Amino acid sequence: MLLSSICSISPGFTARSRLEPTDSGGVLTIQLRDIEQDGTVDITRMSRVVMDAAAEKYFVHPGDVVFRSRGDWNVASAIDAALSEPALAVMPLFILRPKSSVVIPDFLAWAINQAPAQRHFDCEAQGGNMRMISRSTLETLDLDIPPVATQRRIVEIDRLARQERQLTLDLAEKQRQIVTRRLVDLAENLGKHLDKPRPRISKTSGNRK
Repeated sequence: MLLSSICSISPGFTARSRLEPTDSGGVLTIQLRDIEQDGTVDITRMSRVVMDAAAEKYFVHPGDVVFRSRGDWNVASAIDAALSEPALAVMPLFILRPKSSVVIPDFLAWAINQAPAQRHFDCEAQGGNMRMISRSTLETLDLDIPPVATQRRIVEIDRLARQERQLTLDLAEKQRQIVTRRLVDLAENLGKHLDKPRPRISKTSGNRK
């Protein structure tokens, strides 16, 4: 199914000047830098900017999907309930609003991030130094969309696989730290042993017969 048939696709907010950050008040934003290579978004890193107002269509809510249209990786991220307030999606992010009866947000983001969709982007990407995916390229992306129940199972299996991978990485890091600590202790103990002054052996003359 073409992406344009299962969700609306619209560009994020275009800033006419530099967005000035602020510690309080202002508007919460989600920008290109907030989306990691694996499609995850760290809500705690999102910044607030000084702004009077912006059209509601540029604000994303849980259930929306944002797509990273520029840079070395072009991935999507589903906005979940961790986002406690609407966030202004800033270009070059695209906002995808899936038809809930056809596709769930998490599956849509997952499908866009898989190899078949990424090959489509590789073939259609524009730009020289800065890779860019156009709206028309997004609209013509063809995805295999299973029934919603199957989508949920796929998303859950993917979540568990990610969790397992992270636990494996955490375990490997803990093992590395343990080995490193033991090696440091070994080196320290050997160093102390070598630094100890050796006892002097006094030479005595033998008994004369």
